[in-house]
Amino acid sequence: MADQDVDLLLAAAERVEALAGRTTGGSWTVRGLLASRPEVVAVSADGGSEHVAEARARTAEWIRTLSPAVAGPLAGWLRTAARPPVDRHALAVARVLLG
Repeated sequence: MADQDVDLLLAAAERVEALAGRTTGGSWTVRGLLASRPEVVAVSADGGSEHVAEARARTAEWIRTLSPAVAGPLAGWLRTAARPPVDRHALAVARVLLG
């Protein structure tokens, strides 16, 4: 079971990094309304911006918070948690990430 848990945590770390790698980078912010819904926008270092999502008011901040900027630290935590004894909370997160 321990080897399967380690494999699961490492797979989740890889998935998070792969998803972040193909997602719009930059600093994600919640801006005005787009079709009456808050718009999540990625602002790049050069000042350019790109629409990321539109969401319900209560969901926009969640999307902004879990931007690709979270991927590196999250993947690092999952990899660290894969060292025995496996962290059960990290394992629960890995299971959710992997569906």
